[in-house]
Amino acid sequence: MDKELIIRSRSDIVDFALLKDGKLIELHKDEDDNNFSVGDVFIAKIRKAVPGLNAAFVNVGYEKDAFLHYHDLGPQLPSLLKFIKRVSTGKHTDFLLKNFQFEKDIDKNGSIANVLKSNQSLLVQVVKEPISTKGPRISSELSIAGRYIVLVPFSDRISISQKIESKEEKDRLKRLVKSITPKGFGVIVRTVAEGKKVAELDKDLQNLLTRWTAMCKKLYKAHHPSKVLGEMNKASSILRDIFNDSFSNIIVDDEALYIQIKDYVQQIAPKKESIVKLHQNNVPVFEKYGIERQIKTSFGRTVSMAKGAYLVIEHTEALHVVDVNSGNRSNKEKNQEDTALEVNLISASEIARQLRLRDMGGIIVVDFIDMGKAENRKKLYNHLRDEMKDDKAKHKILPPSKFGLVQITRQRVRPERNIETKEENPNGINGSEIEAPIKIVQKITQDLERIFKKDYKKVTLNTHPFIAAFLTKGFPSVRSKWFLEHKKWIKVQPRDAYTYLEYHFLDKNGNKIK
Repeated sequence: MDKELIIRSRSDIVDFALLKDGKLIELHKDEDDNNFSVGDVFIAKIRKAVPGLNAAFVNVGYEKDAFLHYHDLGPQLPSLLKFIKRVSTGKHTDFLLKNFQFEKDIDKNGSIANVLKSNQSLLVQVVKEPISTKGPRISSELSIAGRYIVLVPFSDRISISQKIESKEEKDRLKRLVKSITPKGFGVIVRTVAEGKKVAELDKDLQNLLTRWTAMCKKLYKAHHPSKVLGEMNKASSILRDIFNDSFSNIIVDDEALYIQIKDYVQQIAPKKESIVKLHQNNVPVFEKYGIERQIKTSFGRTVSMAKGAYLVIEHTEALHVVDVNSGNRSNKEKNQEDTALEVNLISASEIARQLRLRDMGGIIVVDFIDMGKAENRKKLYNHLRDEMKDDKAKHKILPPSKFGLVQITRQRVRPERNIETKEENPNGINGSEIEAPIKIVQKITQDLERIFKKDYKKVTLNTHPFIAAFLTKGFPSVRSKWFLEHKKWIKVQPRDAYTYLEYHFLDKNGNKIK
């Protein structure tokens, strides 16, 4: 399994495409004007507590107040409030907490009105970015993420990632981390720490403590609200969270960013420094690695898959709905059950990819093709769980219901990626839109597969000049690929009179093939 990270830099936006065996599985964007990224820490003031919601609204500088629920306060809230008050007034200058007197923890089932008051200063961290009409979701249980560990101030817990399966390795890491963690701080050990030595863990810890100290220095007479600790730039944070030995390439098209990423990789994995490469080619980097084409075919309402099957993805106010269709696959297998299982397994893999690619969150309901056998439903459920194993977002999958529906909940911390696959109508009808050429080509290809089954000796395709050019230009062209796959040459004739979406197949006598 090869992973590649392709990075495209523009004036104020950086795009990140994560490929797995050449297939696009994640797409991220870093914009200069995003002041409320997950992980950012703000010094802010409580606007008002709402006992009915057991939550408070907090002014963090966004147009809508941020939402802080009682369960996101953290048990050590009184200690945090005391620390902020003393540091803000200059009475406390030792930021490492070893001589700090901790207060009693709050009641986990208490009321927000008993612990927070209006105009109170509080350190809060963004856990969910502003989405739609809602402001950021925040927490006052702070954490600072590093490569191998996550530092948790005002805590004494040492936690080990559940993905580390060996009990001996868990015990080893717990023992090592306990020996280097200063008083007043807790630590969460990340999966990538498996097998690492104490020196590497300690170096990571010291970096996090330096960031904590730098943040605390900003609190003295700080303006409210203001950002006191920013998440590291997107390139470094992505590499910090997903980088491992399976990466074969990191391609960057901007020299300054290339140097920055090369330095960061040199720090976290010196042996892998050589995989960072600068893209120096006249062809744009996303075009070169086939990402633009994958974006066009992967977004939109309809998603085509292997063997003629396709998905229809709809987004309502309450949930996402995904419909699985077999397309022209229905006559390939011996019976309906085998067809349903094959299409469902293909669809499960694509759905797992789509959830990560679009960053879809909330409730997702998938209408798979009905299957009569319980073992097939179990096979589908296990396959979907395996495909979603690499998904970093917290998620839960329920087994298929008797109706063939699978319900998924997936954590949403950022707005969903929504890329428009329709383009302005070239026929000049004001305000109307049509599918991009590559989406139309997918429909033509599906029709062509049905035609080839009927064994026509000679087939001509009449289509709009734009689409004809798209099919025949370049090497290998789409038409060449058809020939290699089906061993039949298609004659493509542009027709100026055709509308953009119009196309017809003709047999050797010039009659339309339906």
